[in-house]
Amino acid sequence: MKIQGVGHVVLKVRDLELSAQFYREALGLREVARFQNRMVFFSAGQNHHDLAILAVGPAAPTPDPHGVGLYHVALKIGDSLDTLREAKAHLEAHGVKILGVSDHRVSQSIYFQDPDGNGLELFVDTDPAIWTSDPSAVATVRPLQL
Repeated sequence: MKIQGVGHVVLKVRDLELSAQFYREALGLREVARFQNRMVFFSAGQNHHDLAILAVGPAAPTPDPHGVGLYHVALKIGDSLDTLREAKAHLEAHGVKILGVSDHRVSQSIYFQDPDGNGLELFVDTDPAIWTSDPSAVATVRPLQL
């Protein structure tokens, strides 16, 4: 067996409409379908869906930040720092609190959370020759000014 890629991610949320609005407006994903008023499916454009949200209700507990589980979902937005700068400005214009900005040598990233605290990363890639010639470059974290 050989994994060919990640098909999609499903995140649990408390308020379906609030989260759907966030993923449509702040992240620019296209809503493609709904299921039983509990799920909303989104596409970045190449796949039938890349991300979905599942409503678990307003009383759902917040996961323990030190427990096992999902840390964040990374979404590629391009290959240039200008694209990352534009994304940062767009997020800030939508009231999204930026938690961090990092240079990973193989990519540069912005970190933030959705309305339920699910961790998200927007990133741009650099030259793939960096990680193909030195796979350890993937484990790089340096400050980045945008």
